[in-house]
Amino acid sequence: MARSGSLAAWEQRLANQRREDDRQARLKKQAERDAERIRQQDHLASRQQEAEDKTAEVQARMKALGEVLTSALPLRPITFERLLAAPKTPEFDPGPLAAARPAPEWKDYVPVPATGLGRLLGGGRQARQAAEEARTRFDAAVAEHQRQEAERRRALAAAKATYDRQVTEERAKTAARNAYVTSRQASFAARDPDAVQWFAGCVLRASRYPDGFPREYRVTYRPQARCLEVDLQLPAREAVPAVRAYRYVKTRDAVDPVPRAESEISQAYERLAANVALRALHEIFGALPDDLVQAVVLTGWVATTDRATGTPVRPRLIDLRADRATFAALVLDAVDPVACLAHLTGLAPGL
Repeated sequence: MARSGSLAAWEQRLANQRREDDRQARLKKQAERDAERIRQQDHLASRQQEAEDKTAEVQARMKALGEVLTSALPLRPITFERLLAAPKTPEFDPGPLAAARPAPEWKDYVPVPATGLGRLLGGGRQARQAAEEARTRFDAAVAEHQRQEAERRRALAAAKATYDRQVTEERAKTAARNAYVTSRQASFAARDPDAVQWFAGCVLRASRYPDGFPREYRVTYRPQARCLEVDLQLPAREAVPAVRAYRYVKTRDAVDPVPRAESEISQAYERLAANVALRALHEIFGALPDDLVQAVVLTGWVATTDRATGTPVRPRLIDLRADRATFAALVLDAVDPVACLAHLTGLAPGL
């Protein structure tokens, strides 16, 4: 009977253990399912965020393109004074070389004197030996500190000499540049055509465009006609993003581009080219006085590839002549750039 009771108890414990094992297995599977669900949710959120971030980049680019003209309108015109440079001479920073390391102190090397029985059993001799050894270590530390300090001072002097030389060179370079600008200013005041061309080039070069914009130009001044001829490279059609947005496709776990319609790209590029031309006119008329420049003849071209031949070509997209009075009457922050360009060229809208 006792054996039967022991067997029943053992079977009961075994059954309990199996139930506990099953429970733990269910908990483990549930935890794995929960972890996988969270991982999938995180992955979906990450991919969705990726699509949103790429879309935001495209939208920011389109916004920058749309503001090529209006962003320049509040800016002050370039002047000769603004072309003058100040030397870039930051304060001398010696870094770790500025501070000397603390010198060794004897108190950190003094041996602990023997006491009690140790003093009676030859402690005096051992103390003298310990003191001599401590003195040797201290003297060596002092010598090493002096060596390091001498090396630090030499390095500090060398760093200061290099800094002083760089400052001198920077100041000399800045002085030479400013002298050149000042000489150009004097020639400009004397109506020297070369100086007028140079300053007009500075105006165009100082203009800040979105990344990737070309910066090639050529300026010619006709003093008798008080006319400035500007040959300006326009951004290529590829400056307008061919994608309007990005979307996450869950079934393929892919972030796909949403193409921009060709008609939309054409319209955006037409506005962009017109805005670049109007901005160049605005900056030139604003920086050069009316007694020197009464009109600007602007040619806008683009570097591209002939689809038929595959050879590089430079088609001219814009040809216009704008006189100062006509341009001054424009309200540039309210115009439609394409219609405004057509108004200046006397043509129907469309590049």
